Amino acid sequence: MQVTTQMINELIDSRNVSIVGSVGQDGFPNIKAMLEPRKRDGIKTFWFTTNTSSMRVAQFRANPKACIYFFDRDTFRGVMLQGSMEVCEDAATKEMIWREGDTLYYREGVTDPDYCVLRFTAVSGRYYAELSTSSFEVN
Repeated sequence: MQVTTQMINELIDSRNVSIVGSVGQDGFPNIKAMLEPRKRDGIKTFWFTTNTSSMRVAQFRANPKACIYFFDRDTFRGVMLQGSMEVCEDAATKEMIWREGDTLYYREGVTDPDYCVLRFTAVSGRYYAELSTSSFEVN
């Protein structure tokens, strides 16, 4: 099967949940469901919001290796992207991602010390559909 960026984008755009993988202190993979990315640049760069105090942030600071996964349960299609996750706490990135209503989670607003942004940068991926898988590089 020939996988296109359009196929991958359509799958990601149709999902409201992201599965994020990190590496734990013990070297084992850890998986967490998160909301969809707040922003993305194609299939190369994704931005997520999270709590600075979270276990996942500590894991990414110790080991930036990460993966994200999007799937459609009804059609049994999925895409996994591998790469690295950076914890961003600079004002510009936090303001770029901030949305009205985020004070529900971060009471002090965009400057809340427990609010940060995770920036995922993909280097490769794997797409599954119609009983077939395809690996690809992300440029």
